[in-house]
Amino acid sequence: MTVLALLALALALLPAWLALANLLALRGKPGAPVPDGLVSILIPARNEAGNIGPTLAAALASTGVPIEVIVADDHSTDATAAIVSAMAARDPRLRLIAVPPLPPGWTGKNHACHVLAAAAAGRHLLFIDADVRLAPRGAAFLAGAAVAAGAALVSGVPRQVTASWGERLTVPMINLLLLGYLPIALMRRLRDPALGAACGQLVLVEADAYRRVGGHGAIRESLHDGVRLPRVFRTAGLATDLVAASDLATCRMYTDFRQAWAGFSKNAHEGLATPRALPVWTLLLGGGHVLPLPLVIAALLGAGSLPVAAAALALSLGTRAAITLATREDPWTIALHPLTVALALALQWNALLRPRRAGVATWKGRTYPAA
Repeated sequence: MTVLALLALALALLPAWLALANLLALRGKPGAPVPDGLVSILIPARNEAGNIGPTLAAALASTGVPIEVIVADDHSTDATAAIVSAMAARDPRLRLIAVPPLPPGWTGKNHACHVLAAAAAGRHLLFIDADVRLAPRGAAFLAGAAVAAGAALVSGVPRQVTASWGERLTVPMINLLLLGYLPIALMRRLRDPALGAACGQLVLVEADAYRRVGGHGAIRESLHDGVRLPRVFRTAGLATDLVAASDLATCRMYTDFRQAWAGFSKNAHEGLATPRALPVWTLLLGGGHVLPLPLVIAALLGAGSLPVAAAALALSLGTRAAITLATREDPWTIALHPLTVALALALQWNALLRPRRAGVATWKGRTYPAA
């Protein structure tokens, strides 16, 4: 038990150290506005009648940089197009375009983003999901950050709104993985594609560089643009960067556990759920965040070293607390951290081991052939 406790302590130290370094690296990065550069805010939308109105109102309230807002209606069967058309009639900065039929070999979101980019005139293209609410300074900050860093792609994780316990048990893994396991300082120094990372909810690209590398067409079959798109830029020798984005936008990804499980499962195979990666991640995440709690319980019952096990648990919870407070997520979820990580690993193993069907449900009800 003592050996296990020492292992858990060592595995908890890694994300604690990286999270501290990353939070310091992200803090106070200025980002100067680019007043003479148009930012095209691009929104793919498929059956988003419940979201699109507030999303457009927030985007159109952007300050500090000239904007255009383009919505791609991807064959919606609800009132999405009507809502956008009514708002566009009142604001000439807003346009609605229709997405052509989905070509073979493309996933829906990538195709819609490809169509949006072709219609955009901006120096920078800001892709946001239809459930993302930009802060007034969000677009200007991201464009300024890209210029200041010399980066062709800049992204960040919006403040994640979680109103149900199913969301609270799943969504916080985004920031834990990004801030606890990606060395951001090293990412900024090297162009290694493996260090590329983004959040697909909020991605700003330099338009010329985007078109030069093939844009979303280069990842047309992917379900995980947050992983794949920055790697395309880095493979071409271009810099990508991350910024703290909890003050720049908000997003509510899912509304319950069922949606969250399905949503995170759909792109698991392009993330952690690979035969090589998942055993390593199971050791890192399970050993550093799940194991400390049962070790503390065992030590209280007389088996093992309580000080070492308690130190591992304190480090794990402290790391999660620091990330949660810095990203302004729900603080009530901190105590649930071991269960959150255990559920994330269960989801990844389920995605890896479940029988692959002929097709898998993906973006807004579409099905694609299993990879």
